[in-house]
Amino acid sequence: MNALSRSRGMAMITALLIVALIATLAATTLWQQWKSLEVESAERQRQQSQWLLGGALDWARLVLREDARSGNLDHLAEPWALPLQEARLSSFLASSSEGVSEEERGMAERVFLSGQISDLQARLNVLNLIQGDQASAVDVAAFDRLFELLGLPRDALDRLVRQLLAAQRTGSNMIMPQRVSQLTWLGLTPAQLARLEPFITWLPNRTAVNLNTAGVEVLHASVPGLRLADAQRAVLQRSAQHWKTLEEAGQALGDSGKTLSGPSHQLASNFFEVIGRVRLGSTTLVERSVIQRDDNQRILWRERGVLASHMASLQ
Repeated sequence: MNALSRSRGMAMITALLIVALIATLAATTLWQQWKSLEVESAERQRQQSQWLLGGALDWARLVLREDARSGNLDHLAEPWALPLQEARLSSFLASSSEGVSEEERGMAERVFLSGQISDLQARLNVLNLIQGDQASAVDVAAFDRLFELLGLPRDALDRLVRQLLAAQRTGSNMIMPQRVSQLTWLGLTPAQLARLEPFITWLPNRTAVNLNTAGVEVLHASVPGLRLADAQRAVLQRSAQHWKTLEEAGQALGDSGKTLSGPSHQLASNFFEVIGRVRLGSTTLVERSVIQRDDNQRILWRERGVLASHMASLQ
């Protein structure tokens, strides 16, 4: 091969290397731009979802405030107790679409909202287990009945009470739980907590069980001597007509209803859980809040999580 051929070959190789380098740089630039756009889009969607969840929470507070004005009873036939089934955001904008851009309208078609309000006084309050520097015998007995019904060991309850008393003596919020999910700090195993969670709550002060909203298990646990079958019968009767007085509730519960007491039972509630969901594609943003119904509908705490591809992961 003469010098001219070698020179042409080297020039071709150099040209190919330059083209490959340019293509690589161009691809890298495009990928970085695409990644920036994706990050920006995800951040915009996250902010929009947070805004929507904030609006849903404000709506729930308004519903609870108006409900408080309508009477002093809380039951499962009231508007707050009706869950909001999943619906397109566009259906909420249909009646007030003025000023909504085409882009916003398209986004509204892809976003789905759902949520619900639950009465936390339909559950046993773990904080009731202690009163001052002692265990509350009445409430320990109620939790004992719940533990027995759920097949949980009594020593788990004893350990929970001991740890609560110990945390109470320290006077430190760093030790005392603030939410049900933190009760593993006090000796409950994750499996035990998962079994208990639908029936218990953690509220900042002692609360009575709302007999109008409590389920069968909580009724059975909170009313001494109430058999499970009688609790089931009473709940079925209550679904047709809620109880207006403790005397009505007592009559529905039979002989065990004679043990109802004002400190342990009532027919109204002040603490509610609000769950809001925003779904976009395969990702659902969930926000859980606890509201104390007072003059300001005070928010005690909020937490947000992401459900992606049907897998939950709290942030």
